[in-house]
Amino acid sequence: MSATGTTTTSLTATGVRALARIVARDDGRGGTALPVLESEAPLALRRTRASGAEARVMLVGAMSGPHGGDRFAVEAHVDRGARLDVRSAAATIALPGQTKDEARYDVRLTVADHGELRWLPEQLISAAASGLCVTTRVDLGASARFVLREEQVLGRVGEEPGQLTSRLTVRVAGRTVLDQELACGPGAPGGWDGPAVLGGHRAVGQLVVARPEFVQETPDARMLGENAMLVPLAGPAVLVSAVAADGLRLRRVLDRALELLG
Repeated sequence: MSATGTTTTSLTATGVRALARIVARDDGRGGTALPVLESEAPLALRRTRASGAEARVMLVGAMSGPHGGDRFAVEAHVDRGARLDVRSAAATIALPGQTKDEARYDVRLTVADHGELRWLPEQLISAAASGLCVTTRVDLGASARFVLREEQVLGRVGEEPGQLTSRLTVRVAGRTVLDQELACGPGAPGGWDGPAVLGGHRAVGQLVVARPEFVQETPDARMLGENAMLVPLAGPAVLVSAVAADGLRLRRVLDRALELLG
């Protein structure tokens, strides 16, 4: 069933429920079709201009949030031979809500063999007194091509961060190659801001790149400057982890890493 557009949101006593879904398919003419592009406010999906075989989608937040108690979810599925690039129009800001419940933001990404997905949203900012749990689950075919950038900024300028938990899981051909979780802010386990984790930095991010050619030649583990590290994963993929003083410096580090990987 095909669907395109934005529907009304689901509002409950504890917050907003919203789902956005994308399905990308090879259109048989050298391009990529989007038979499913549907979303619920405050999430909105917009197809934008792209080149070649790629389809590009922009994720737009129609209002601030998520607030405490909200439940947002985004799902993207890329079929064999399709190419999809997803970005967001602005940073996501986690804010306190009218309830003490934490907000949740769940991302589910699936890329079939010979499909390609570039998932490059803007940064997530954890504002003071907010509570947010983010989970990102990725399932890739053995010959899928994939780039994911994930960035978190702890607090706006001059303020303390909220409570933020982020979990990232990546599977290739059904095998888990990465499963990591980071908890920061008030209520997080002790030491999250110490030298073994963030070391006083206020921006943290990771870059996951999966390519079938990494089966034959995987980049070696190495430092990428003072606060970034490239690590090969147990599959045709690599992980770059970085910390920085702020979001701008973090983006520069991850952009350089992506250029290095080609």
